[in-house]
Amino acid sequence: MKSPTKSATLRAREERILVLQGGGALGAYQAGVYEVLAATEQTPEWVAGISIGAINAALIVGNPPERRVRRLREFWDMVTSSSAMLNPPVAPGVELRGVLNEANATVGAAFGLPGFFVPRFPAAPFQLPGTAGAISYYDTEPLRATLEQLVDFDLLNSRSMRMSVGAVNVRTGNFAYFDTTDLRLDARHVMASGALPPGFPPIAIDGEWYWDGGLVSNTPLQYVLDQPQAHCRLVFQVDLFVAEGPMPTNLLEVSEREKDIRFSSRTRLNTTNVLTRHALAQAARNLIAKLPSKLADDPDVQALNAASRRTAVTVVHLIHRRKRYETQSKDYEFSRVSMLEHWQAGHADTAHTLNHPDWQTRSLPEDGVYVFDLTRTQPHRALKDHP
Repeated sequence: MKSPTKSATLRAREERILVLQGGGALGAYQAGVYEVLAATEQTPEWVAGISIGAINAALIVGNPPERRVRRLREFWDMVTSSSAMLNPPVAPGVELRGVLNEANATVGAAFGLPGFFVPRFPAAPFQLPGTAGAISYYDTEPLRATLEQLVDFDLLNSRSMRMSVGAVNVRTGNFAYFDTTDLRLDARHVMASGALPPGFPPIAIDGEWYWDGGLVSNTPLQYVLDQPQAHCRLVFQVDLFVAEGPMPTNLLEVSEREKDIRFSSRTRLNTTNVLTRHALAQAARNLIAKLPSKLADDPDVQALNAASRRTAVTVVHLIHRRKRYETQSKDYEFSRVSMLEHWQAGHADTAHTLNHPDWQTRSLPEDGVYVFDLTRTQPHRALKDHP
């Protein structure tokens, strides 16, 4: 793989952030993305995640650089080690593959996944009301043990790399972010971010109960962009659901299409909103420049000045785009062969992006928001031309 041109100069001036969307079994795609970023010296300084993205974030931030990819592989090998008879050594044809994927998803739902979750016994209807067992189908204590085995939480909280994970307060319905700049994180915060009901139970943290952040927003992009910044930012936005898709032709396709729309979290809309805010900030700066100097100390002018600082953000979209044989179960289909394919897809998309001429010849932006999506197969209108 070629090293991106101008990379040393740009890396010295950009804050690199890895943003990881939720998406269950599709999360292996994010591991492939990180593997390439690490190999090309594009290691992020901050990782923000939701749900499976929070688990991958913990595996990255909670390990030293030389061990991160290995830990990611250990986790993904562990959770895809069941149902060996449904994991052929060679990928079958498209028609048979769809059948095997559905079978694998059914097996995982029925028996759970090693190191992740197990079905409750007795089942929820037979549990005492008000207990975790009464409000969830699965027990996620195996995930707690896995995280404590694979993640060094002392290192994770050392602030050598920032980490943020999002969850939803069950009682208030409000979104909450747990950030290592504000508090010490442990396995509970990661589990809370991935506690998708009614499958998984809510997680108790400091007297409150939390569910999966994907219930409100499946991507932490907006949180990242809303944080104060002092210099240029480079955001690798890794999405596991693509908003665009074909018109469904049957009920199974309806279910998949609904899930794609719901969990894609309209990433492009978030980016468009940032562009709009930037345009308003530019207009405010232009207006302030035209005002008489005697108004410089006016509180309203000072407030506009503070809210219209120059910002430079580059967003790189890396999106898992569906294969023909994938169905509505793709986010809970944890077969080994699918995991390896997702990982390789993330690896390939990232390598393609970093070696693309548009990326290699980019300049460091001084102001504005610039978007790269270099793995799309269909022409599209850019949100804003990159420099």
